[in-house]
Amino acid sequence: MNVAITVNGQVQNVEVAANTLLVNVLREQLGLTGTHVGCDTSQCGACTVHLDGRAVKSCSVLAVQAQGAQVVTIEGIGSTDDLHPMQAAFQDCHGLQCGFCTPGMIMQAIDLVTDAQSQSKPLDSDAIRHGLEGNICRCTGYQNIVAAVAKGAAELSSKAKGA
Repeated sequence: MNVAITVNGQVQNVEVAANTLLVNVLREQLGLTGTHVGCDTSQCGACTVHLDGRAVKSCSVLAVQAQGAQVVTIEGIGSTDDLHPMQAAFQDCHGLQCGFCTPGMIMQAIDLVTDAQSQSKPLDSDAIRHGLEGNICRCTGYQNIVAAVAKGAAELSSKAKGA
């Protein structure tokens, strides 16, 4: 069946079987390999993308469920020359080690910050840790990831106030 999905601002028409996962479409058909497959059971969060503005684990979404939706992957939020503030914060705070979980962490962190800002909720280290519970990093002790999310949140907040 043919599915039309807007991915990183571009409409993509893909032919899929009814049981094809969104993560497989992104990686195998569209070549967006920043979305990682870590566990195939929606436990690790490495495949996190934004679907209609919310973070989802793309290994738990069928491609047909994304028909007509807006999908944003790690490739769609910034570039090497113009990093998204959360990407820059992860780089500045060394919120990565091997980097495998980083795209999913960043996508989840952006959603976490957006949600906190929309509800005017404080985003302290406990809230950040709670918000990232569904994303697993096997290399770090999370301290630098939490620091990166806090820094990215501050940057996004100041950008929002300046806009």
